[in-house]
Amino acid sequence: MTDVTVVSGSKKPSLVKVTSKKTGTKKRSPELLELFEKTLKNRWRSAPFVLRFTELADYTGTVLVIKERVEKENSATGKKLGSLRDRGTLYGENLKILQPRLKTILEPVVDEGGVPLDLQRFISREGFKLRDNLPLDEEAGAKLALIFKLQARLHNPERLELLARRVRRFSREEAAYWLSRTTHYGPDANRWAVAGLRYLLCGGSNQDAGIERMLNKLR
Repeated sequence: MTDVTVVSGSKKPSLVKVTSKKTGTKKRSPELLELFEKTLKNRWRSAPFVLRFTELADYTGTVLVIKERVEKENSATGKKLGSLRDRGTLYGENLKILQPRLKTILEPVVDEGGVPLDLQRFISREGFKLRDNLPLDEEAGAKLALIFKLQARLHNPERLELLARRVRRFSREEAAYWLSRTTHYGPDANRWAVAGLRYLLCGGSNQDAGIERMLNKLR
């Protein structure tokens, strides 16, 4: 309920002051926050991939960082230890363009019992307020890692969409293979693999008429 007071008596246009009265209703916790706290918090600690929602010092919006868990042997104990390696970032206009495609990749992710984790709901205005980590399975993680890597030098919406649609169609094994080709063979070979795969998936020019033809087939 609100009270409205009209303030007059000056040459300037009248001002309207709006004050709110408490209605006695309890403020409800954000739905996504509840979901995260109840079903997702700390799951990332054992997940093969992690999607981190964070910020950059020189950028004011949400930044998504994809990380892969890489096992390495501890020489002292002989045990395998999992450490997280950055595989790419996504933010700004490219994040805005790719949101629908990210949702389709995140939607199939389920827990150990086959229950959907509803991760796609975090690709939203409310979800971008999160400053934490989401757990990803191998398939979603590898696909997002590829998209994050390959989109870095692209700004054309059609090529970005084509890239993401084609990566989404990869099987889990295909996504893991291509990701390994861009991460495990040394700086030069990795760089060439990224450039070659980008060309393979979405062409080399924004003016290529084949982009629209292929998109029409995939949509």
